[in-house]
Amino acid sequence: MMNLIELREELAESKKIVITTHHKPDGDAMGSSLGLYHFLCSLGHEVHVVTPTDYPYFLHWMPGHPEVIDFTKDAVKSADLVAEADWIFCLDFNTLSRINELGELVRNSSAKKAMIDHHLEPEGFEDFRYWDTTACAAAEMVYRLIVELELTDHINVDVATCLYTGIMTDSGSFRFPSTTSKVHRIIADLIDAGANNSHIHELIYDTNSENRLKFLGRVLGERMTVLPEFNTAYISIEQDLLKQYHIVTGDTEGIVNYALSIHGIKLAVLVIDRGELRKLSFRSKGEFPANEIAKKYFEGGGHRNAAGGASKESLESTINKFLEVLPEYQYLLTL
Repeated sequence: MMNLIELREELAESKKIVITTHHKPDGDAMGSSLGLYHFLCSLGHEVHVVTPTDYPYFLHWMPGHPEVIDFTKDAVKSADLVAEADWIFCLDFNTLSRINELGELVRNSSAKKAMIDHHLEPEGFEDFRYWDTTACAAAEMVYRLIVELELTDHINVDVATCLYTGIMTDSGSFRFPSTTSKVHRIIADLIDAGANNSHIHELIYDTNSENRLKFLGRVLGERMTVLPEFNTAYISIEQDLLKQYHIVTGDTEGIVNYALSIHGIKLAVLVIDRGELRKLSFRSKGEFPANEIAKKYFEGGGHRNAAGGASKESLESTINKFLEVLPEYQYLLTL
């Protein structure tokens, strides 16, 4: 495994670099990727960001978005860039299955691989690892890496804007327990470097389509179930409802948090029928291990209070399976 000094030596000379992140990238995935992109470009490298899929429209304002290459739309170019790369930086994921078909291309590439991440249980495909599960966001890790490389003079307004976005979104607007005093000091540095905090918040959280708001009202009114005996709430969304409201990537993001916001609720789950798979998002409060349920029963994982999973069973069967699991955790949920 390469160390920080060796990485700095590598970055001292111009390289062909690919940055990639997990499928259906969120604010942290794109914030950390584009933040690193602008930083590496400022060092004189030839850099490309390749995403495994598309990402939410409310992130398209970010500096560098027009240069992002979506693998699903340009697989040939993506494959060529990966094959020709000297380095591949993998951000906000630590298992190559998280980047779908792109995973095997990255695995088979002769490029050196760097992993910058804050999730549990890394696969171990990388040559350089910058990893901390206590970090609130991959964007925080990118900032810390730049500091350790002693290259903070390269944190320009674009770098600052992207990293601020990543930290803000993955910390729940700085309200999650992972938002330490150190994180606030990082945020202060990013604002000093040019990140417009109020404008970024507006672009992320106050940019809704009419369809999304009508969909949200329908979902909360008709698709949410509260189980007071388990201090749990779940939301189920069938495929037809997604089609009816013309739901696009990003429109379902954050919906699970409405269920978690109900007084007394410790565990919230969103189950969406995505066609081939039922996708699950778990959110919890306090010490309840949402990631344990995701990993043990739904082929997923993540953080203690925020995790994801999937099911090949029908929407109804997936919900029933979740309901059958709850009694196992009743003691923790009702503490």
